[in-house]
Amino acid sequence: MRTRGAILLATIITGLALGYTVTNIGFGDYAELNRMFTFQDLRMFLSFAGAVGIIVCAFALLRVRRTPGRIHAGVIPGAVLFGTGWAISGGCPAIPIIQVASGYLPALITIVGVIVGIRLCRWANARYFHLDRGSCGL
Repeated sequence: MRTRGAILLATIITGLALGYTVTNIGFGDYAELNRMFTFQDLRMFLSFAGAVGIIVCAFALLRVRRTPGRIHAGVIPGAVLFGTGWAISGGCPAIPIIQVASGYLPALITIVGVIVGIRLCRWANARYFHLDRGSCGL
């Protein structure tokens, strides 16, 4: 029987293991990420591509099927903004948390930027765009 405490403990252990692994690969280091995005060092790019390949194989083995959905007008601009923010800040929204935990305090600015960006997105969608939020939960 699963208890809330056991699930919480498993989540904490898994999160710590993921953070440790991601940090040791170099995804928590802005300089490493910059080298990846500018194609100066393909090591991290290949690590990322390898992780995507592993999950594709796992989904195929488990026969996970995604139901086809429609792509609305916000997907492409959102993807461009997300990728641009990742390249500028040195990480997706999880990486700044790892950077702060590693002692890199300027990542707090990135965390504030993520929070402000989410709030601006919700406001702009409610006021102007009215896009279906789907599973993203804007």
